[in-house]
Amino acid sequence: MSEPPLIVQADGAVLLETQHPEYERARERLARFAELEKSPEYVHFYRITPISIWNAAALGVTVEQVIPWMEENARFPVAKEVTERIAEWFRRYGMMRLEKASGGRLQLHCGEQDVLKEMIEHPTVEEIVEVADDGRVFLPALRRGDLKQALVRLGYPVDDRGGYQSGATMDFGLVCDDSFQLRDYQREAAAAFHMGGSDLGGCGVIVLPCGAGKTVVGIAVMDLLQTNTLVLTTNTIAVRQWLREILAKTSLTTEYVGEYTGEHKNIRPVTVATYQILTHRRGKLDAFTHLSLFDRGAFGLIIYDEVHLLPAPVFRATAGIQARRRLGLTATLVREDGRQDEVFSLIGPKRYELPWKHLEGLGFLAVARCYEVRVQLSEERQQRYAAATARHQIRIAADNEQKIDVVGVLLRQHKDDRVLVIGQYLEQLRHLAVVFDLPLITGQTNNAERDRLYSAFREGKVPHLIVSKVGNFAVDLPDANVAIQISGTFGSRQEEAQRLGRVLRPKADDGNATFYTLVSADTREQEFAKKRQLFLTEQGYSYQIVGAGELGENGTLGKGVSA
Repeated sequence: MSEPPLIVQADGAVLLETQHPEYERARERLARFAELEKSPEYVHFYRITPISIWNAAALGVTVEQVIPWMEENARFPVAKEVTERIAEWFRRYGMMRLEKASGGRLQLHCGEQDVLKEMIEHPTVEEIVEVADDGRVFLPALRRGDLKQALVRLGYPVDDRGGYQSGATMDFGLVCDDSFQLRDYQREAAAAFHMGGSDLGGCGVIVLPCGAGKTVVGIAVMDLLQTNTLVLTTNTIAVRQWLREILAKTSLTTEYVGEYTGEHKNIRPVTVATYQILTHRRGKLDAFTHLSLFDRGAFGLIIYDEVHLLPAPVFRATAGIQARRRLGLTATLVREDGRQDEVFSLIGPKRYELPWKHLEGLGFLAVARCYEVRVQLSEERQQRYAAATARHQIRIAADNEQKIDVVGVLLRQHKDDRVLVIGQYLEQLRHLAVVFDLPLITGQTNNAERDRLYSAFREGKVPHLIVSKVGNFAVDLPDANVAIQISGTFGSRQEEAQRLGRVLRPKADDGNATFYTLVSADTREQEFAKKRQLFLTEQGYSYQIVGAGELGENGTLGKGVSA
């Protein structure tokens, strides 16, 4: 009998042996309450944090399910301070509670008076609350978000029972037919957010992979609430995809659905806008031009698409609209800026999540094979790399001209597939477009041309397409089955997840998806690649590492090789 798979360290790090026979089962259980930090080949390093525990608690995980399981599966005794910390974080979840009070105020409750006293005397809380003569603690309703932010930073997440404004009423229904039915998990996700319309629900985040139909979940929530809705998303292409989906899948007609972007500013019962338009201002010292949109449409529901990308000004605006129901949609709660606590406190806790591999097993995502292709630097580039500063080394490695030959090999191998070539640097992408005579979409491509090229790709008229990072998000290309990532944003885990997500929609022929990431060998880019892969590793994906010379010209790699 083998030893248990976990090593739990006193600082809260958890090591999981990847070669252990119980690895998959332990990984799935551990991912419920811990975050993957590093993934060397033989041992993965997780970290248990307050936010990871509070999100687990929001999904119904209990301390009784975590500590005994961890102790049973730990190779060595778990330090008492670790179990005490975990138990304390679970205990704090919901200890602070907000409820309605008279006069447009809210009351802060806490079951432990000494904790309440300590919190309200802290400077960041003291300036928000008012303490009555009888010791009760009140605050203006408009400071609701400020208090929740302050308390979560002090280690006490707030159970917000302050209620919601109803918003204007809409009367519509879903249009279900042979081509569209809510999947069970989409219905479950919407119900987990709605919670029967009670104040227990109405805020929070739904975490589902790219291609799993997060837009449909948003529409299902709209159907449950029947209220005016503001949808915020990443770009104009995504806005129009939302509009198409809403019109196709509900009984709403065009007079009830409006686009609010740089091109059109129509406020309707359902309004779809970009984060960019909300954060527009004429100068650095000027006010944000369009943030008033939150208050102009009698919205009872705000949907934040790709909530992990929420810009700071929208965070600040969200702090002031805590009386609106707020739904976040994302494939990953990873934020490279570390502001997970703000998503938790201002949008809400995780309400529903399904592992990527689970949906793959059900046939709702294509089976994906992931390859890290290591490409050598030329002798001349090696010399430049060695003499460069750390900052310039990154660009020298990413721009490795030998990657062009590898892209050529892969395009020939996948000549009959729908291939997206995705990268970070425009000069590099323009060069690829010239070399291979392929169309290119960047942030500078106007929306009409983007729509034309995406349509041509969907129809098979353009089988291979090059996209910059504008292709990371909310691009509906269901037939794409191969992605070649030639460069990326440093160690961005969210970007890696989004780029794999471009090819995960199930295929009409039940075929697999293939994801290549090209990495200059023995450079900092190789280190960044390891970090980029963390989230997908946590979801159960693995990368087969191959040298560029192993690709060959006969198409054997990526045509049936298991990763």
